[in-house]
Amino acid sequence: MLQIEDETARDWYAQEAGNEAWSVRTLQRNISSQYYYRLLQTQKKEVVKEEMESLTADYQKDKLGFIKNPVIAEFLGYPNNTDFSESNLEKSIITNLQKFLMELGKGYAFVARQQHIHTEKQDYYIDLVFYNYILKCFVLIDLKTSKVSHQDVGQMDMYVRMYDELKRTEGDNPTIGIILCSDTDEDIARYSILKGNEQLFASKYKLYLPTEEELRNEIETQKMMFYLQYDLGGLENGNG
Repeated sequence: MLQIEDETARDWYAQEAGNEAWSVRTLQRNISSQYYYRLLQTQKKEVVKEEMESLTADYQKDKLGFIKNPVIAEFLGYPNNTDFSESNLEKSIITNLQKFLMELGKGYAFVARQQHIHTEKQDYYIDLVFYNYILKCFVLIDLKTSKVSHQDVGQMDMYVRMYDELKRTEGDNPTIGIILCSDTDEDIARYSILKGNEQLFASKYKLYLPTEEELRNEIETQKMMFYLQYDLGGLENGNG
């Protein structure tokens, strides 16, 4: 657990981690190497920054930097406070697939909708499957029109394990599972199998374009969930 006594430094690390999409390992290394204080003490800030980027280059493909949270999906066209089903949400995403891919971020390609997984005992269908060619792994998305639950997390954990065993091929990295839900949950981030798990994630979607202040607040809330999931307690009480 990271403990940063200097509140200014803690806030700065939290802000930079969000702005620069640092992975967990990049954040941890920058804190342990006193990156903030080295920047303060030098006039050659670009040199220090370039050195940091060079030393953390191997970390930049960490999957955490590729998980968007929150996902802003106003392009789906749902008025605020509108009721809709998970199947309708899925159809809207497929209709607006290019925009959805752009919102997900770098490296995503669409693979399948309602992909069929057959085991000896049962048939399963995964809402959306993507492949990230930068991370070299499949990304499964399960759509939920409600707040994430521990049942949702357990279901996605099973999907990821099945996909790794039945679909993943040689050269693919371990599969990632994202529960895309209307809200995240602090207890689930802290106490469920999401805790410390680099294959399972819960991301919140927003179906309208928030104001600058709303977006800032939402990012801070989801950042706090991130810190809880990855035990970054020293930052949890800062700006995130």
